[in-house]
Amino acid sequence: MVVLWLFARKPRPMGQVSALFLIGYGVSRFVVEFAREPDSFLGTLSLGLSMGQWLSLPMILAGGALWFWATKKVANY
Repeated sequence: MVVLWLFARKPRPMGQVSALFLIGYGVSRFVVEFAREPDSFLGTLSLGLSMGQWLSLPMILAGGALWFWATKKVANY
C-alpha cells in the first residue's frame, strides 16, 4: 500500500498506477498462497499450484499488459 501511494504521488501515465496495483496484488497473493492450506475440495491443481495461485497469474499478466499499454500510449504522443 505504501509503495503504491509513493508511486502515485508523481504524475504517471493513465493506467500505470492500476497496473502496479494489479501486479503487486497478484504477486502478493501468489506468494501468500504458499502458506495457505488449499481448499479441501480442490486441493492442489496442476504443477502443484493452488486455485488462488492460478487465478493470480492472469492478474499479474493483465497488470503487465496494462503497464505496457500505458507506457506505449505515452510514447506515441
